[in-house]
Amino acid sequence: MKRTEKVITAYDRYVMNTYKRVPLCIDKAKGAKLWDIDGKVYLDFFPGWAVSGIGHCHPTVIAAINKQAKRLLHVSNNYYSQPQALLAEALVKNSFPGKVFFANSGAEANEAAVKLARKYGHPKGKFEIITMTKSFHGRTLAMITATGQDKVKIGFEPLPAGFIHVPFNDIEAVKEAVNEKTAAIMLEPIQCEGGINIADQEYIKALRALCDEKDIVLIFDEVQTGMGRAGKMFAYQTYPIEPDVMTLAKALGGGLPIGACVARGKFGDVLTPGTHASTFGGSPIVCAAGLGVFEAIKKEKLIANTNKMGSYLRKQLEALKKKYHFIKEIRTVALIIGVELSIKGDDIYKECLKEGLLINCTQEKILRIMPPMTVTKLEIDKAIKILDKVFSRI
Repeated sequence: MKRTEKVITAYDRYVMNTYKRVPLCIDKAKGAKLWDIDGKVYLDFFPGWAVSGIGHCHPTVIAAINKQAKRLLHVSNNYYSQPQALLAEALVKNSFPGKVFFANSGAEANEAAVKLARKYGHPKGKFEIITMTKSFHGRTLAMITATGQDKVKIGFEPLPAGFIHVPFNDIEAVKEAVNEKTAAIMLEPIQCEGGINIADQEYIKALRALCDEKDIVLIFDEVQTGMGRAGKMFAYQTYPIEPDVMTLAKALGGGLPIGACVARGKFGDVLTPGTHASTFGGSPIVCAAGLGVFEAIKKEKLIANTNKMGSYLRKQLEALKKKYHFIKEIRTVALIIGVELSIKGDDIYKECLKEGLLINCTQEKILRIMPPMTVTKLEIDKAIKILDKVFSRI
């Protein structure tokens, strides 16, 4: 029996079946490459759901983790630790003046943002949060309610009150939904799980103006778009506005679990002692990893590489689009890529896996491709060759 089969047998017996898993057991990884437990090599163009944004096991992050692990792994948030202070400073200096709450995941960061918005609006009786259809904000009970997709809610009713969904990129729908109870508008500037749907410039500017006019908190969920993948350190920086609150996770920890809620100006003082907490949030070791991510992005000029390789990858995908009639549209922002098909994409995802390429299929017909920011032309060429081979068999 192969080692993979033994692991699968153990999962079947001991691990809750909450994921649709493919029969692939990862043993080690480096950069854009993975090795399974039986020795096969894969090219990873969707590294850890974008967690490994600067590549698997980046040496700068590993060095930071090793150094911190010898000093201090965990400390209560009733005390201070230097790594948390330094990472909060890095986040604020690279975004907007404000303050940071640290958590362990994107869902937790979004929970913090929603609690912040409700507490801010509470004196005026504001508690409703407007979110967008096809959005995705996490798997907690509140966040599946916030998510604008019915499929994640089935079986968990009744759901918490206070969330309203409107169509994405439709400012008139937002204006119609706003009322005296509206505390916040929360959206992903680029809906990733929703199919790589990109917010229009005018739409974002109108949202900012509306929130200013009505004293509504504007929350950007940048759990998947943050830390350089969108061609700027944060996706909001591709628009001429700032949100009031930004949530981060995934790539921020370089592979370790982290979440962050960054609140601008006065919003940074809304949550006070006793109103929110996280036992493991902002632990020294994950903050050290986050500092390693910032260091790697800046020293290796990874944002410049992201823009350059994003343009190159789009060009190669456009060539495939001319060749294959079932490719409807290619939507990209730097290294956030969606390839919309006229056919279902699950078989393409599975065939790519067999050929040694890891990508993702979302919304049934959209291939989601998000290679690490360290990706090279040679790796892109290899991925395109595999896609071409798989497409030719369709």
